[in-house]
Formats: sequence, C-alpha cells, structure tokens
Amino acid sequence: MNRKQFIRSHGADCKNWTWSWSFVNHSSRFVIFGLWQDKKAGTLGLILDTDWKYLAGRKQSGYTQAVEHLRLVEDQNYGIYTFPMKGTPRYADRGENSPASIAEFIPELTEGRLVTLSEKWYVASLADGYETIAEVLDPEQMPDHFVEGAASTVLVNVYERNPEARKACLRHYGLNCRACGMSFGNLYGALGDGYIHVHHIKPIHLCGGNYVVDPIKDLIPVCANCHAMLHRRTDPLSIDDLKGILTRKHALPTG
Repeated sequence: MNRKQFIRSHGADCKNWTWSWSFVNHSSRFVIFGLWQDKKAGTLGLILDTDWKYLAGRKQSGYTQAVEHLRLVEDQNYGIYTFPMKGTPRYADRGENSPASIAEFIPELTEGRLVTLSEKWYVASLADGYETIAEVLDPEQMPDHFVEGAASTVLVNVYERNPEARKACLRHYGLNCRACGMSFGNLYGALGDGYIHVHHIKPIHLCGGNYVVDPIKDLIPVCANCHAMLHRRTDPLSIDDLKGILTRKHALPTG
C-alpha cells in the first residue's frame, strides 16, 4: 500500500497529493498529518514549522493547506491523527526541525492532541502515560565515581500498567494534582493540557505480579513534583502525608 492508497482508505481528500503535507476527512471531521520525525512515547511530535513555508526561496503550497487544516482542529473541533514518516532532513544546518524528504512511512494512524507553540505545531499522543518517577537510591549502593557517556546495560523489573485503568482514574478524579492542586493545563496552557502522572497508592512492585486494579482506590493523579516526593522514601508517603507537609509549609487550604 502506498501513501495515497493509505490516506484514501481513511476517507481523506488526496486531490492535491503531489505537494500535500496534510489531509482532511470532512465527513468524519478529522485531519491527518505525517510526523516528520520519529516520535518517542511521552514526547511531542513536530508536524509543522513556520520555517517550512519557503523552500529554496519558493513558497510551499502544502504549507498553506496544512495551516488551513490546523485551523479546522483549533476552531472547529476536528480531530487530528498522525502517521510516522522516516526521512533525512533537507538542510543539516537547520537542525532536526527542518522538513524532511520522505523515505518511507508506516501505515498506522494514531489519534493525538494538537499543541500550538511559538511558530510551531506539535501533536501529543492521547496514549502517553507520563509515568516517570524519581528513583530512590540507597546511599550504600552509590558508586565511588561517576562516568558519563559510557554505554551500559541495566537490568530492571518492568511492570505493565493498564492504560484503561489510568483513563478511569482520571475520569473520576480529573487532571489536577490531588496533593498540591496544580493543573499543568492552567499553568502551561496547551503544552500542559492532559498531562498528569498517575500514582499507584500501593507500589506496583509490592502487588505480587498480576493483580486487579481498582482505578478509584488504587490510583490517584499527582503532578510530577508531588509524584517524585511521594517516592522519596523506599516506602512511599501517602497523599495525606504529603498534603500535610504542604499545608504546614505553605499554609495551603485543607480539604
């Protein structure tokens, strides 16, 4: 399947295929963009940059159409999907955000959320988990010296987290931190919308393999800072413990 067949299979308009960077399905109200760089989980994927408006001094018609499609997302609540594209940047001196010549693509659509920053448009995946936390290190296990940049192999236990449990937790509690009350969306705008950690009240490594998660009793949303502080001890603090610390330190309202 080539790209044109792939896009058409999702009901999108391909009439300007030769120079299009984006496509739209008006009947289902969504647009499709290719990601110019490979996107890692938990990161923003760049889909359009104002620097791409001109190439070799010539205005790019695809840029104008892409902006029109983004307006459908911003102003008319169209959804947005992306598919990964692999290529080599056209201008090495312009860095990783320069437009790329497409070498290949992956025929998979991923629903996302548009994030508009200064002169650039990104997409964040709705499936991103944001589960990174600070590690607790035993001082006796600390090395005598540190070497940066060396390749190494680290063996760890990996515990699978259920994304549906996370969604159920956030539907119940919302996106504000349950310890300090902050909202990434309120603080950072579009960049922070939808971003929050979900904390396992009982550490997952103590639950003994597969166990049934209660999204309301076992999970709770917290900001990245509070999540790190909860895990400052090997035996994590409780939410009430942390709220007590914050209340005493900053006279936050109780409740």
